[in-house]
Amino acid sequence: MALRDFGKMELGPPVFGAALAVLGVLGLMRGDFTIVWHPVPDTVPARTLLAYLAAGLFVVGGVALQWRRFRTAAGAALAILLLLLGSPWLGRVIAFPEMIGTWVGFAEQLALVLGAAMIALAARGASERTVTACRIAFGLLQLVFGLGHFLALNETVGMTPAWLPPSQTFWALATGAAHFSGGLAFLAGVWPRKVAAALAAMFAGFALLVWLPAIAADPAAPVPPAGLMVTLALTGAMLALYDLLGCGRNRA
Repeated sequence: MALRDFGKMELGPPVFGAALAVLGVLGLMRGDFTIVWHPVPDTVPARTLLAYLAAGLFVVGGVALQWRRFRTAAGAALAILLLLLGSPWLGRVIAFPEMIGTWVGFAEQLALVLGAAMIALAARGASERTVTACRIAFGLLQLVFGLGHFLALNETVGMTPAWLPPSQTFWALATGAAHFSGGLAFLAGVWPRKVAAALAAMFAGFALLVWLPAIAADPAAPVPPAGLMVTLALTGAMLALYDLLGCGRNRA
C-alpha cells in the first residue's frame, strides 16, 4: 500500500470492533460484566443472563464492524448497548458530583458510545454539522480526562510505570496536560485531525505501558485484561473521530 493511501484508511472500525469483540469473549468466559467499567447492579433481574447476552452482542457487533456494509447497524447497536451498560455511571455522578472519578468513568463510557455512533455515522455519510458536534463532544470529554489526571494525581501516579524517566509524577501531569490541551484544540477546531491521531497514540501507549505489564504481573486478575480492551476501544473511538474528521471540510 502506498504511503499516501494510509491516510485514506478507516482506522477506527477495525480497532474499536476488535477490542469490543475480545471484551465480549472475556465476558463470556467470566459470565459477568466488566464491573469496573459497566457497574450493572446486582439487583438487576436475570443479571447473569444479561451479562452473557451483552458479551455475545459485543462479540457479534465487534466482528461485524470489520465489514463496511454492516457498520451502520453494528455501530448503532453497539452505541445503544454501551449507553445502557454505562448508564449507572450517571447515577454515580449525581450521587457524588464532587468526586472526579465518577466524572471520568462517565466520560469514558460516553467516549465509547460516541465511538460506536461515529462509526455508524461515517458509514452512512455524516453532515458537517454532525462532524462538528462530535468534535466538540470529544473536546469536552478530553477536558474531563485531563482534570481526572490533575485532581486524582496520586491515583494517576500509581498507574504510571515507575521505570519511565524522569518520574511518574511528570508523566501523570504531562498526559493530563495532553488530554486538556487536546480538548481545547477540539473545541477551538485547531488541527483536530492531527490532535485526534496524537490522542489515539497516547491511548495506545496507555494500553501498552499500563495494562500489558499489569496482565504480565498477575495473569489471573480479571481487571487488567478488561482494562486493556477498554483502553484499546478508546483508542478505536479516537481513531473513529479521526476518520470522521477526514469526511469533513477540515482535514487538518
